[in-house]
Amino acid sequence: MDAVRQSFGRPDGFPRHVAIIMDGNGRWARARGLPRVEGHRRGLQTLREIVRHAGDVGLECLTLYSFSSENWSRPAEEVRELMGLLKIFIRRDLAELDRAGVRVRVVGERAGLAADIAGLLDEAETTTAANTGLTLVVAFNYGARNEIARAVRALARDVAAGRLAPEAIDEAAIGRRLDTADMPDPDLIIRTSGEQRLSNFLLWQAAYSEFLFVPTYWPDFSAAEFDRAIDEYLGRERRFGGLKAGVGV
Repeated sequence: MDAVRQSFGRPDGFPRHVAIIMDGNGRWARARGLPRVEGHRRGLQTLREIVRHAGDVGLECLTLYSFSSENWSRPAEEVRELMGLLKIFIRRDLAELDRAGVRVRVVGERAGLAADIAGLLDEAETTTAANTGLTLVVAFNYGARNEIARAVRALARDVAAGRLAPEAIDEAAIGRRLDTADMPDPDLIIRTSGEQRLSNFLLWQAAYSEFLFVPTYWPDFSAAEFDRAIDEYLGRERRFGGLKAGVGV
């Protein structure tokens, strides 16, 4: 916590954007002899705590991997429970987020979503669009490969319509068509539960992110552990493919 507070406001030290893969709800519940839904419910409480804390410490952007495009393959009952928790979060928490100056953004495929879910996501973005505090990015029905494919299709349409020359397609052109076009890339990506993979999350944006894999299941992840993750990040040297000053080849 001390390192977090000391580095607050230091643009070259404190991260602008932290992304979290919230993993381990089911295993947390199983270890306690509880149904999986109880892990998701407890995970929602953790989400609230971490969002508040991220705003308190002055983070610019927090992205949470809430529901992947692959999660639809889970049992139908569990998917219904997860959709229900999403509705609860938006209906109960949106006013508080708005009062706190949080701007909500949603990334992921919108096409094909149920009308009530799509409407809630639109409401969350519209209600908080003018806020200037923490940007809370909810990755919902999100898959990085799908995001990149949609960006490539958009480029292909522009080329076919004569609006864009093929040779003008570069990394920046692709980046401008991603869901995260107006956001900084994540400085730090945290995954809870001990798993050590990205699971189709922010593959393009994570090119030079720092990674931290913690053994804690998401329902037990705390503000103190978030601070320890920031401390770990601050102790790393980011070179973006270059060399530290004064170091030879």
